[in-house]
Amino acid sequence: MNSGIIEEIMQLPGEHEKNIFGKFDEHIKKIERALHVTLISRDGDLRILGPKNAADQARRVLEQLLALSQRGTEITEQNVTYCISLVMEEKESALTELDGDLICHTINGRPVKPKTLGQKQYVDAIRDQMIVFGVGPAGTGKTYLAMAMAITAFRNDEVSRIILTRPAIEAGEKLGFLPGDLQSKVDPYLRPLYDALYQIMGAESFQKNMEKGLIEVAPLAYMRGRTLDNAYIILDEAQNTTPAQMKMFLTRIGFGSKVVVTGDASQKDLPSGARSGLDVAMQVLKKVEGVAFCELTSKDVVRHPLVQKIVQAYEEYEKKSAKAEKAAARLTGKNRRTSKA
Repeated sequence: MNSGIIEEIMQLPGEHEKNIFGKFDEHIKKIERALHVTLISRDGDLRILGPKNAADQARRVLEQLLALSQRGTEITEQNVTYCISLVMEEKESALTELDGDLICHTINGRPVKPKTLGQKQYVDAIRDQMIVFGVGPAGTGKTYLAMAMAITAFRNDEVSRIILTRPAIEAGEKLGFLPGDLQSKVDPYLRPLYDALYQIMGAESFQKNMEKGLIEVAPLAYMRGRTLDNAYIILDEAQNTTPAQMKMFLTRIGFGSKVVVTGDASQKDLPSGARSGLDVAMQVLKKVEGVAFCELTSKDVVRHPLVQKIVQAYEEYEKKSAKAEKAAARLTGKNRRTSKA
């Protein structure tokens, strides 16, 4: 055996091996690539070969995945990726806590749980605070988790209705060119909210509650002039509100209501130069008691791993662009002062 390379052996029950290894051993290959170890399974034993620190980390990753599998969790690539990152940060004990926080089940029986520490903090804030702002990039579960919490509260009779809203702002297309009446024109903007409702509640249950007026999905403009008591209210795509719209929305809240505002500051569709109501609200309300702000990051992306890489690439590009703009502005200012002199 090469100098510095050690061998660790752990027991891996046969009934959990397929779940932990993944299809075509994709999970094991990911651990090998990430931690630079070699994993060999033989007769119920899993041999871990690699430098001492790496072998220890691989064993801890596998122990966490085994614990998840023993709880009945179907191991996904996201589970493996996040478990590796937690072990490398020595925070792996949080993984079991995350897996134990069940919000509800989808109509197909799939459990809905926070999958990252950021998502866990977000869900806990929604439980504890009256108004929560969930801000972060695409794929971090902002809307889906808020929807799951709303449906759970509705089923438990904690609120009497659910109100879902978002601004009908065009992302390059014009509303007037879409066919049909007003409802047909705004439906595409509300489709992500419908999709989450169908997954968690089921189309039939959703339709019945919507006909009774217990679930409402509407553009933000429809909120003006109303007082919303004993309701679970979700404002989605809040980065596309104006400051006046955000103030109007937040002042609709009545007694017994809970509000979740979600948005992604990097995906504004407002006219150039217009201020976002989300940005203003985060400045104005940061010291107001009863209001919580949860900032999710690329680490909390739970879609395909490629989405996480795309988000990270855009974040790095935007940081470089901002630095370049500041440098150009400083140079322009310096040139102006020189020319005046």
